[in-house]
Amino acid sequence: MNRSIDLNADLGEQPEEQARDIALMRSISSCNIACGGHAGDGASMTVMLRAAKAARIAAGAHPSYPDRLGFGRVSLDMPLPGLIESLLEQVRALEMVAAREGVTLAHIKPHGMLYNDLADRPDMALAVTEALHSAFPRLALVGLAHSASEDAARDVGARFIAEGFVDRGYTPARRLVPRSQPGALIASDADRAAQAIAIATGEPITANDGSLIHVMAQSLCIHSDSPGAEQTALRIADEMAVLGIKIKAPGELPDDPADLLR
Repeated sequence: MNRSIDLNADLGEQPEEQARDIALMRSISSCNIACGGHAGDGASMTVMLRAAKAARIAAGAHPSYPDRLGFGRVSLDMPLPGLIESLLEQVRALEMVAAREGVTLAHIKPHGMLYNDLADRPDMALAVTEALHSAFPRLALVGLAHSASEDAARDVGARFIAEGFVDRGYTPARRLVPRSQPGALIASDADRAAQAIAIATGEPITANDGSLIHVMAQSLCIHSDSPGAEQTALRIADEMAVLGIKIKAPGELPDDPADLLR
């Protein structure tokens, strides 16, 4: 088997867990760094960028609804221009620190409920995607596979990285099960690794109603705050190596998820 996929994690979200985040970098190929919306500040961005540079993994921005109190996990009813300006400010903040540290950012991945809203709201996805691509044309945009985010990126000519999740359950519509519902989180290393391998090899995974669905993704996310995330990432890396699947940063992957299976 000669296939490749990205393994990513959202980092810099919990100052007290920086050692955990840095350890996780040993098994992933890209990271998404919180840049002030839901978490993160200049100090944490500096630490994460330096660690990513040392680990030789791709680094990207992880902007959010401006909602530190709710950790970006609630939709905010705010004017779209205000949201877009906040997102641009967040990415620029990380970009400034990255320039100082000699790191070239590779992508932008929205966080939390913003990520989910962009997946399901075409008009919002198009406006946000257009603004981000206009301001940062070199950066790829990461979003949920089979979503409005993917359609919007195609419409504006932005490179899109279709993402799947190893530690989250799916609905039959290929959306993530809300965290408030049973089946939202996948707890065991074995189940997480099995879902990762299935997505990477084009095999179906089981949705929360028992049906089988296919998720065509170029990148797989493991949440850094999932218990045992580092152990899971190591297991996924080991199992993929046995199968001949290479873990590579998004910039080294084909533009079409289907090409990963050829």
